Amino acid sequence: MYIHSKIDFMDVGEYYMILSNKANQIAASLTLAITAKAKKMKAEGIDVIGFGAGEPDFNTPDNIQKAAIEAIKSGKTRYTAAAGISELKEAICAKFKRDNNIDYTPSQIIVSTGAKQCLANAFQSILNPGDEVIIAVPYWVSYPELIKLADGVPVFVKTTEKNHFKYDIKELEQAITDKTKAILINSPNNPTGTIYSEKELKYIAELAQKYDLIIISDEIYEKLLYGEDSHISIASISKDAYDRTIVINGVSKAYAMTGWRIGYAAASETIIKLMSNIQSHTTSNPNSIAQYASLEALNGDQNNLNYMIEEFKHRRDYMVNRINNINNLSCIKPNGAFYVMLNISKVLGKSIDGEIVNDSLDFARIILDKENVAVIPGAAFGVDEFVRLSYATSMENIIEGLNRIENFIKNI
Repeated sequence: MYIHSKIDFMDVGEYYMILSNKANQIAASLTLAITAKAKKMKAEGIDVIGFGAGEPDFNTPDNIQKAAIEAIKSGKTRYTAAAGISELKEAICAKFKRDNNIDYTPSQIIVSTGAKQCLANAFQSILNPGDEVIIAVPYWVSYPELIKLADGVPVFVKTTEKNHFKYDIKELEQAITDKTKAILINSPNNPTGTIYSEKELKYIAELAQKYDLIIISDEIYEKLLYGEDSHISIASISKDAYDRTIVINGVSKAYAMTGWRIGYAAASETIIKLMSNIQSHTTSNPNSIAQYASLEALNGDQNNLNYMIEEFKHRRDYMVNRINNINNLSCIKPNGAFYVMLNISKVLGKSIDGEIVNDSLDFARIILDKENVAVIPGAAFGVDEFVRLSYATSMENIIEGLNRIENFIKNI
């Protein structure tokens, strides 16, 4: 007899309606949960310092705003082609050529409601039930859930802080089975800020060729670089890598346009056609006004982007230096994105006011309650001895937040 859980059926009078088993297997986003609690506390008048945000704290540049207003005034408010307007696709092709030295045609581009929808479309386009997708741990919280929604199986390969949270090529190859369909890479990485070198990307591309695998390359943080490392798209490594790679990108992070919800993907015409067909039946076209704003983002003045990068670099340098001068805490210096993975392993098992900090969830919960500081537990990313801090917040908040974290650690 099938026993219903409390969350997979709905009481409809004297009957029980069975709900989706697949949906019940999808975990809620811990990052959104922490952020929501912090916002609720702020609304109640509590002085909360939030390190959870995965978005720039800058406003969208004026030239982009003006392009959106002009689009509204000129009547560009109706349906567009489901996969995006041709002008934006052409601008995206020009961007790939200019920034990555990759040649794409508009028929190889899809514009979606954020990079997340591009990923969802991609997984639904390539996966059959039971197909495996390899993911490096720590990982962005939505990767495994999106794979499961597409009837795939996420396969996790652990990385180490010593190796800057990158795939070990031998361990990556050992994870490949006859069910493996794709390898996912995210560079610059969320949550670690790590960047893969050209040599490392070549190794991954060679493995993909050897085992005939698809590569999904999430490059949404491409522009946010602070060290000597440069961003290299794995699709530019070789003709074979180009043919088997789905590149995911968007305007959200680089242009402070998270709420505009515009992402894009580039791949073979065959895959893009499948992704476009799926999108036409789910959301149809992305927001028309946001598409014209994104056109200006890619083609217009880039000075605001340069300013934002300098500010992030300044904040990163301060945060990393300060953390590494707090007893029992440490971190490595990330060269991209806007996150720091704070190593809390030395405080796990200790207590504060009788509460034991067993894991990253306890750390995040207790520090929010006692110091009004919101951090994202590493458990959200598959690692429990870390928490993630975002430096996409003001220097004032960073200084005060780290003061509170240091006070918290002193009392453990």
